[in-house]
Amino acid sequence: MIIGVPKESKTEEFRVGITPFGVQDLKEAGHAVLIESGAGVGSGFPDDEFQRAGAEIVDKRTLFTRAELIVKVKEPLPPEYELHKEGQALFTYLHLAPNRGLTELLLRKKVTALGYETLTKNNALPLLAPMSEIAGRMAPLMGAYYLQKFKGGSGILATGASGVKPAKIVVLGAGVVGTNAARVASNLGMETVVINKDTVRLQKIDELFGGRVKTLPATAQAIAGEITNADIIVGAVLVPGAKAPVLITRQMLKTMKQGSVIVDVAVDQGGCIETTKPTTHDDPVYEVDGIIHYCVANMPGAYPRTSTLALTNATLPYIKIIARMGVRKAVQDDPVIQSAVNTDRGKIVNKALAEAMGFTTIE
Repeated sequence: MIIGVPKESKTEEFRVGITPFGVQDLKEAGHAVLIESGAGVGSGFPDDEFQRAGAEIVDKRTLFTRAELIVKVKEPLPPEYELHKEGQALFTYLHLAPNRGLTELLLRKKVTALGYETLTKNNALPLLAPMSEIAGRMAPLMGAYYLQKFKGGSGILATGASGVKPAKIVVLGAGVVGTNAARVASNLGMETVVINKDTVRLQKIDELFGGRVKTLPATAQAIAGEITNADIIVGAVLVPGAKAPVLITRQMLKTMKQGSVIVDVAVDQGGCIETTKPTTHDDPVYEVDGIIHYCVANMPGAYPRTSTLALTNATLPYIKIIARMGVRKAVQDDPVIQSAVNTDRGKIVNKALAEAMGFTTIE
């Protein structure tokens, strides 16, 4: 199979879809790998490393013309839309639910689009986990940074000081993002509260942190009560393939402390705060009603070396399955690969995505 790995186009996105070690594995298995020139530089992988691993360095248009399978990190942006050819396969973080334009493009081009974020194995999301871990660990740090007064925050030091209380952080969601956010926050000494719908997850949080983290079921009353004196709120809610539910409305912002910080990691799926809108690393925050919003849609891109290594470790086994079996056979015969498919040959095949797009049934 011919596999193409383009340079990411998203602002300040320095990750790349595969490492030279991954290229070497694919070459040894008999596949051809095309790398766009400069794709790995931001992650510390120059073109010559990819060449030594057996990749062919090409320009973007050549890559899209020749590749049967496109492997990326983030979803295609509008300038890339017309580069995709009919019948091509795409394997990346798609997050299509809030992105009707890209969904329609993939349907029109009859692209078989496989989302890292929906690939499911043993009831887990193994390709979402490594980036969720990094984003979760980043979230309290970003929140703490923007609490600085000169950044528009309340001027509270997240760790507190001798005789002074630390900041309070409320984490909405107890999955991989939420658990890692709670880990970092509690280790920094913050008063940490985790709110989640599934009480089994809350029990695991209790066991993991030995009572150092307060847990509450996700009721409207609990959320409203906890955010009034929170200094940092982390949105860590995920419904695979679907839009994130809104847990904090614009009206609820008025009950929060001025200068507090929201870090909405769920922004890729539309966000779980009504006032969330995607931002970028070069312009990461905005203010609504005195509340700082950090809503960067590719948070792990700030640490591209770590993120690229972690991502390739997770994705490479599945890339090899698709390349070995062929896209058509892998989609039909491998249930794990099948779970990743969002659109296929002009149809939406993911139920949550279909509902997000307004269809009552899968096309």
